[in-house]
Amino acid sequence: MILYHNPNCSKSRAALALLEASGHPFIIREYLKDPLDASEIRDLLTLLDIEPNALIRSKEPILKTHNIDLLTCNRGELIELMVLHPILIERPILAVANKASIGRPIERITALVNQYAPNL
Repeated sequence: MILYHNPNCSKSRAALALLEASGHPFIIREYLKDPLDASEIRDLLTLLDIEPNALIRSKEPILKTHNIDLLTCNRGELIELMVLHPILIERPILAVANKASIGRPIERITALVNQYAPNL
């Protein structure tokens, strides 16, 4: 299991606490300190089964600061935005085996752990 984690986010901290309490082994990826490259973001989108716009935090101030209109960006441009500005990536995200989930609400993380972790 890999938790894509932002320690400044309360939901991400809640997901971390949940995983620690589960007793299952997992890896923490602080994606602001260790940013994802384009290939990793594409892989994560596949695991999540979503398009890039669903992974972007559309209310992040950086979008307004840089005058970025998400509606005019294509898939590649959205992925590149997340590479350049990892703060845009929704969090927390848990990846387990061949599936991932955004932990909003946190119950999605619980469901993924319950579904996949016993088989790890």
